[in-house]
Amino acid sequence: MEILKQPDIPIARKKSKKLLWRVVSHYQLYLLLIPAMVLIFIFSYMPMYGIQIAFRDFKTSLGFWDSEWVGFYHFKRFLSQYNFWRLITNTVGISLYSLAVGFPAPIILAVMLNEMRSQKYKKTIQLVTYAPHFISTVVVCGMIHIFLQRETGIINIIIEFFGGTGQSYLAKPGAFKSIYVFSGVWQSVGWGSIIYFAALSGIDPQLVEAARIDGANRLQKIWHIDLPGIRPTIIILLIFNMGGLLSVGFEKVLLLQNELNRSASDVISTFVYRTGMIGMQYSYTTAIGLFNTIANVIMLVIANFVAKKATETSIW
Repeated sequence: MEILKQPDIPIARKKSKKLLWRVVSHYQLYLLLIPAMVLIFIFSYMPMYGIQIAFRDFKTSLGFWDSEWVGFYHFKRFLSQYNFWRLITNTVGISLYSLAVGFPAPIILAVMLNEMRSQKYKKTIQLVTYAPHFISTVVVCGMIHIFLQRETGIINIIIEFFGGTGQSYLAKPGAFKSIYVFSGVWQSVGWGSIIYFAALSGIDPQLVEAARIDGANRLQKIWHIDLPGIRPTIIILLIFNMGGLLSVGFEKVLLLQNELNRSASDVISTFVYRTGMIGMQYSYTTAIGLFNTIANVIMLVIANFVAKKATETSIW
């Protein structure tokens, strides 16, 4: 007697049924997502309607649809801009400098705090390093201007005390990147170490005990247990940082920028501000912003691909 076999259910249908079952089973959690999804839709997706400005000769009197369609004219104009390579070099240079100095700093701080035995000193250091994060960028830039003043700045006073010669550092293009990066590290290193400190607390204590029994010293424990334990966190955050390679902080650069250091401090975001907000070239600057976003997405995809191939850890 021939046994009738039930036809196989397609894999896609099985997955959709499984997903539907999960949504129905945990509908309370998915209901909590609705406000966040609505917020993202209103403030992130609806404004994308205005991207078409980048492909038009936009005039406010005509509106979006009646303005002349010019295609990729504004993109070509930006690529042929006389200071295009200076903007790219400054933007990428500051980003890579910040990544090289600022990215390892929270990791080092978190590992050092994790090794401290005195809870009193640990909490004191945490408070001191976390506090600058809550100072606004405007105040931080004001402090930098005061500290680096030629005659009365504390930095120049210290240098002259030890026999050196004070300088106007904010007027020196070569010093701008270091001022920007190291002031940023001071402001964000404590706050950035929180996530690594949390990852370190999730490492199995039995591994640490086993390493101590085997005679491992602190450096060996850090190298063979702590750093491998937080490696996925490091890789994910590194990928996100690579995705913002062309997104240098606009506010801080603008507040520290002047005519004397502009050759080193002029980045894409400040150029967009001057050209778009002051010069009212809305289509041109929208095209620049879209170019910047696409470049960041490409960098994010490349960094994610390399991380997945090298370490099997990635965002998707």
